[in-house]
Amino acid sequence: MRQYLQEIQIRKDLLVYLVQSGLKAENRNSYLGYFWWLLDPLLNVLVYYFLVGVLLDRGGDNFAVFLVIGLVAWRWINTTVNGSAKAILKYSSIINQVYLPKAIFPMTITSTQLINFAFGLIIIASFLIATGTVPGWQVIFLPVIILIQYVFLLAISLFLAYVAVFIRDVDNILSHVTRVFFYASPIIWEGGRLGPAAEDNVWIDILVTVNPIAHIVTGYRDILMEQSMPEWTGLLLIGFFSILAIVILIYYYSRNEHKIIKAL
Repeated sequence: MRQYLQEIQIRKDLLVYLVQSGLKAENRNSYLGYFWWLLDPLLNVLVYYFLVGVLLDRGGDNFAVFLVIGLVAWRWINTTVNGSAKAILKYSSIINQVYLPKAIFPMTITSTQLINFAFGLIIIASFLIATGTVPGWQVIFLPVIILIQYVFLLAISLFLAYVAVFIRDVDNILSHVTRVFFYASPIIWEGGRLGPAAEDNVWIDILVTVNPIAHIVTGYRDILMEQSMPEWTGLLLIGFFSILAIVILIYYYSRNEHKIIKAL
């Protein structure tokens, strides 16, 4: 495994190149180009604000900020998960010609979407300024939550990229799985925002308690709009188990690279 990590370190320039090429490819044929990195999350916020806040009248106080934080955090999750299944498969022609550590490719997906998420933070900052919402000193912990989300998504990406090589149906299932998690997580809703009947609903409490996405999104909101400390126990557990999963998956990659090549 040490030798495998050294191979990844040696090819760090390739990782940087793949991230850069991935960013260029996302908007290569669009007229607005990189402006979509700002426009896409903004349009998502406007659509869901109209749906939930205007049509359903379930927005509540400061719902615009609540919504933009949830949707920007979710966008990073959604794009990474859906892109991970093809992370290795789309480079099969290169992999069959030259040896490369296969773990580099899912790392590329997660890192590329991290940069997209950084542009989403600009949209969040714009909403905070427009609504007069001032984060407290707790904002210094924002990089910690970003790091926790990064290792969480990296673990998922490594797993999905490997499994998809052998089970191609994974790619077709993921869009449905992510849709379930979107509505099962407090992205556009919060207990009281669903209505009075939801406030005492024990299933909603359980759903939020065991859902890592809920902890991450709520952590962002605590820091950026509630001026309070996030619930660190859940976040640190997510970070710990994500790092543990990454170590196990990297080890598994190092021992099974030949199986990936054969499957491709």
